[in-house]
Amino acid sequence: MPPTKHPNSNNVLSIIMGGGQGTRLFPLTRDRSKPAVPLAGKYRLVDIPISNCINSELKRVYLLTQFNSASLHRHVSQSYKFDHFTGGFVEILAAEQTFTSTSWYQGTADAVRKNLMHFKSSNFDYALILSGDQLYRMDFREILASHIENQSDLTIATIPVTRKEATALGILQVNSENRITRFVEKPKESTVLDSLALDRASYNTHGIVRDEELFLASMGIYVFSRDVLFELLNNTLMDFGKHIIPGAIDTHRVHSHVFQGYWEDIGTIRSFFDANLDCCSDMPKFNFFDMVAPIFTRPRFLPATKLNSAAIDHAVIADGCIISQAGIRQSVVGVRSILETGSYLHRVVMMGCDYYDNDDTNARNDSQRIPRLGVGRGTRIENAIIDKNARIGNECILTPSGKPENFDHPLYFIRDGVLIVPKNGVIPHGTVV
Repeated sequence: MPPTKHPNSNNVLSIIMGGGQGTRLFPLTRDRSKPAVPLAGKYRLVDIPISNCINSELKRVYLLTQFNSASLHRHVSQSYKFDHFTGGFVEILAAEQTFTSTSWYQGTADAVRKNLMHFKSSNFDYALILSGDQLYRMDFREILASHIENQSDLTIATIPVTRKEATALGILQVNSENRITRFVEKPKESTVLDSLALDRASYNTHGIVRDEELFLASMGIYVFSRDVLFELLNNTLMDFGKHIIPGAIDTHRVHSHVFQGYWEDIGTIRSFFDANLDCCSDMPKFNFFDMVAPIFTRPRFLPATKLNSAAIDHAVIADGCIISQAGIRQSVVGVRSILETGSYLHRVVMMGCDYYDNDDTNARNDSQRIPRLGVGRGTRIENAIIDKNARIGNECILTPSGKPENFDHPLYFIRDGVLIVPKNGVIPHGTVV
């Protein structure tokens, strides 16, 4: 529940980190920036932090990016328009050369530092730093209220995790006042993990009802007081998590704010794939149907999906699709997807298309044996991600089964055991993978 008295949202500046090259999400980031990667059939990754900001009444948002930002810019400009009287905006700040800097962003802290000239001219008391590749729903007014109540210089959102999960995250140790006293990045040694375990006697204080060994992991969500942000960036340190925060713990008041909802870092192909497929579950871990705090995206004004007979079991199907006598099981089918007669998807994340081909284009492609947009007749696909505008021919079989965990092919990629047809990819008729 949100606090009874919310802080003033007008004095908060939200800064979303767009990430670097997104190598862990390649090839989905081959032609677009990480925040622009499609999600759950009709959204983009960037819609999550922006929607959380809007639902928290924080409407001054900067998005820092530098790689393949054209589609991201188009999506943001078409999705988030505020009226003249709110003073709200979602503005992209792409890496740029200046007289004082000719290099690209070298890390999260460096990205914010190189945009201080924009932030210093803004009227704000608190800066909220967010990641662009996480799936969660949070009322940021709660962490802001906690920051103000504790008179913190810096507040870090944390989440209780198990020992197994702790080895892949930044783990924090707190004292009885919830002040952070220690930070260890991805601890692997058992003795180190033992020393970082959260004291069970403090579970009630944090509102934790689980009865198991837990650790407090950083969520990569930070609240800085304005002057402290400028002070901590008055150096050449590159990254918040690796450099700025460990040093700040010894010199400033740094507190933890414990969050206990669903949170998933979807920065890898496997985590991205699993998070999408979870949307097909009876009770998904993340509820896109929560209209109290909805997830916003670009209105496309598409027709409703048309089903010309289909067998569908646990699927999410977006707008504007045409599905003809197809089988769909545990799959996400994105906007404008076309599935021809006899096609079958099992555990597939299909991102859909940006457009429809007309009859003349289809006739020309048919004469040249070029597959149509979507999935052709009699084609079977399993455990795969089909990126935007892919053309998959008739009578194909696509599966990563029996292949290496990571593999590159001229027509497709395999990452973390998931087969990926890249954006604008073409799989010829009769292809068997």
